[in-house]
Amino acid sequence: MASRRFFDRLRRRGLRGASRRPPLDLAPGLPERDAARLREVITELLLLHDTMTQRAEAAVVADAYLALSDDGRRNFLLMLTRDFWTNTPAVDDAVDGLKNGRERRAAERQLRHALVPPADRLLRLLTGLEGGVKFLVDLRADVLRNAGADTELVDLDLELKAQLATMFDVGLLTLRRITWEAPAALLEKLIAYEAVHAISSWDDLKNRLDSDRRCYAFFHPAMPNEPLIFVEIALTIGMATELPPLLDARAPELDLERADTAVFYSISNCQPGLAGVNLGTALIKQVVEALRLDLPQLRRFVTLSPIPGFRAWVEHALAADGAGLRARERELLPAEPARVLARLSDAEWDVDEAIRPALLALCSRYLTTAPEGRASDPVANFHLANGATVERIDWMADPSPTGRARSFGVMANYLYEPDRIPERAEAYVTRGEVPTSSEVRDLIAQ
Repeated sequence: MASRRFFDRLRRRGLRGASRRPPLDLAPGLPERDAARLREVITELLLLHDTMTQRAEAAVVADAYLALSDDGRRNFLLMLTRDFWTNTPAVDDAVDGLKNGRERRAAERQLRHALVPPADRLLRLLTGLEGGVKFLVDLRADVLRNAGADTELVDLDLELKAQLATMFDVGLLTLRRITWEAPAALLEKLIAYEAVHAISSWDDLKNRLDSDRRCYAFFHPAMPNEPLIFVEIALTIGMATELPPLLDARAPELDLERADTAVFYSISNCQPGLAGVNLGTALIKQVVEALRLDLPQLRRFVTLSPIPGFRAWVEHALAADGAGLRARERELLPAEPARVLARLSDAEWDVDEAIRPALLALCSRYLTTAPEGRASDPVANFHLANGATVERIDWMADPSPTGRARSFGVMANYLYEPDRIPERAEAYVTRGEVPTSSEVRDLIAQ
């Protein structure tokens, strides 16, 4: 959450004087006595008509929120959903108006107005403050952290998500390439936000931004120094099927004229409050176009992707004497399911090459099966929804402890063919069709 106070920014802009209210001194946990005071402030500011005064009063609320503890913020969010939501009698009256033959357009306007909760107006006022867009993004992150335990927050989450989806429409975003010459504060954020393959040091980061590497990120004009999502790319000769060479700081730099493949090996969402606001699709498409302009000799655009849910899925399939296995998969096992499951729990299981055919067959099914039109693996679902093909499954591509823990070291290449991205995305999203290469299809045990 932003640490600078809204009051300071508003003073510089001359807006703070529009508020006659001093900063609210609330207990961090927002007990009911203080919640009542805050409720009164919000009620009064929503009745104001002067925009400058409204924003100044909204800044008082924002500052009060920033000073609260986690419990206090949860109490604030619950207060919004309970005390500043739609008025049930007003909604019922508007619905009756539609049913009872009132002038149609007027009745629809009345219903639309009744369905907009006062909390919506408060959120829009907060967004209008300097730094307000980031405030709203972080506010939704707080909502998401609490929504599991407090189902009352679901409606507030939906309201925030709708507002953020409009504000973060890709047409309003800027794609920027990040290089080693970028401001240190921005480079520090790359290290902090990297969510797939942790950046261990400044030397590690410098390697990832070297001449045969690329890093692109989306930025919002209201958050110019905050990356929203970024992708790391290695330029290679041929399709990379192992992760360590891509991250090896000692590897020699590649002559760019020889590069024919762009390998997307990490995509990180930086703002938890934007969860569910799909920025990845546009990021990949725009980055592919940027790479084609910069390096026209590139012929292949692929990922080297983790398979985060694979190990848990395999263990479930092998449990109960292999109840989740197909007949051919059972035949590929070198022993009974229970013994294989026990072997896989050993730290040195990978020395047993006999396990490899079964795991590759299981992985091919895991990645290409789309129950209810959606792949079980979240990374696979992301790339398939963006128009990629499951091109290759790579044995022991990530031998790190993390790679072993989530997928027995197995990774996948997803292929993006620019001219076929739209049709494949449409086929997957609408019909659950998973495009696969012949190599992957040959692995699937029927």
